[in-house]
Amino acid sequence: MFNNQYIQERIKKTETLREEGFNPYPNQIERGTPSSQFLAECDHIKELDGDEKKDESKRYTLTGRLKFIRIMGKAAFAKLEDSDGLVQIYYNRDDLAEGYYNKIKKLIEVGDIVVAEGYPFVTQTGELTLHCKRFEIVTKAISPLPEKFHGLQDHELRYRQRYLDMIVNPEVKETFIMRSRIVSLIRRFFEDRAFLEVETPMMHPIPGGANAKPFTTHHNALGVDRYLRVAPELYLKRLVVGGMEAVFEINRNFRNEGMDHTHNPEFTMIEFYWAYHTYIHLMEITEDLFADLFEKLKLPTTLSYGEHDIDFSTPFAKVPYIEALTTIGGVPADVATDKSKALAYLTQHNVKVDANLTLGYLQAELFDEFVEPKLINPTFIIDFPIDISPLARRSDINPDIAERFELFIAGKEIANGFSELNDPLDQYERFKGQVAAKDATGDDEAMHMDRDYVKALSYGMTPTAGEGIGIDRLVMMLTDKHSIRDVLLFPAMKPEAVKPEIIVVSDDKKCKKCGNENLEELKPAKKGKGMFCIDVAACKKRVADKG
Repeated sequence: MFNNQYIQERIKKTETLREEGFNPYPNQIERGTPSSQFLAECDHIKELDGDEKKDESKRYTLTGRLKFIRIMGKAAFAKLEDSDGLVQIYYNRDDLAEGYYNKIKKLIEVGDIVVAEGYPFVTQTGELTLHCKRFEIVTKAISPLPEKFHGLQDHELRYRQRYLDMIVNPEVKETFIMRSRIVSLIRRFFEDRAFLEVETPMMHPIPGGANAKPFTTHHNALGVDRYLRVAPELYLKRLVVGGMEAVFEINRNFRNEGMDHTHNPEFTMIEFYWAYHTYIHLMEITEDLFADLFEKLKLPTTLSYGEHDIDFSTPFAKVPYIEALTTIGGVPADVATDKSKALAYLTQHNVKVDANLTLGYLQAELFDEFVEPKLINPTFIIDFPIDISPLARRSDINPDIAERFELFIAGKEIANGFSELNDPLDQYERFKGQVAAKDATGDDEAMHMDRDYVKALSYGMTPTAGEGIGIDRLVMMLTDKHSIRDVLLFPAMKPEAVKPEIIVVSDDKKCKKCGNENLEELKPAKKGKGMFCIDVAACKKRVADKG
């Protein structure tokens, strides 16, 4: 994996460091002063009188990665980057130990991690800089960074090698720092309201809690198949049956489905369940959560997301499902409530659907096609068709709809919540309906029969409301990112294609000038192919001897 001439050259330099008595990978190195602190505390030096603006009474130690080096004979300037940002350092032959500068000046390169100690001064161009009295390598990088002017633009490489993406594009780290803050604030929000954080199984005997295709694995010790969870819902509600009246879990879900800019096979959600509350209360606490996040993150209530300016002011709009089909989606009222007309309308608009689908599922197809893309500002779509809501409670007013909502922002579903079905007999019949739908249409996303969950309900579950919020999509909204891969540190990727082995022709294994074939004495040409001797004088002598 290191059979690259540029890497080989760096490996040689690593060995040379060892030969010179310098450990290229030392331990017991303490983190230096953050660059932001150094720049803030020494900024006043710029205002000093006199030609030389410096303060030799102050000593700072900085640690970080070299992003730029300019060697000017007996001295060098470099840019050192730590987690706070960039700072310039300066080192020269006379201020370092005798002979040290000449030994290391060609051995330390961009990408290496170093420690620099010295005093602050201001250069003639007005840049605050550390004048080094000590300059040592902390970690030798044997792989070179991408060329500085073009950076790392290849999206696949950025996602596959996120560590390199963060080195070359420091702003990427800011997105993931924001993500971490969002998750932390969500956790604190629910803890402050007396919710208990719990952990439930990742491997389930039955895929349940959502209409989704699961990943399948096999448990060798038990000799049974298991499914990576598509949702923690049914386990969290078991806890409500057991007397935990306010619980939440922030963790991964896994769905063996397609991938696009809003879908990844594993994703993060928070699901929470709240006894003695309804879906109306869930919408209220969701609005409170958004208001709290915007306050704590110090975000304006109107954020840009692509071409849209999204108004996150609360309360959010609330629109019934069927009403949304007609008023937002432009679907004729008679089409929205009639199965045969809905099927014909979808066919007319080139939307392929199974003729065996129920009216509720056809309404869902109409919604996905004509309504969802138009929901830009935060909008609760409420009162879903009952047959696409197998775990939600029926409305007491209209048995054909469920006490359920979904929250949409910028044309994307962000949250799903409902008053929970706690009637075990109704739940049993709903599961049977899902199994029948699976048999009739071959829908591999329909739910399985979960007898243990029905048994749990038979012991009595308090009136409860539950909701799931997609963390990844929420972070996308708040950071103006348009691909879920940009908010996942390590998104799912196809296996990297095996690169064919590069066969180096014999002419590239020897010096172009003198023909020296000792690879340990060669270095690659700066431009184009070929090798040249590291020792120029020896090369010239060999050429002269041949002549």
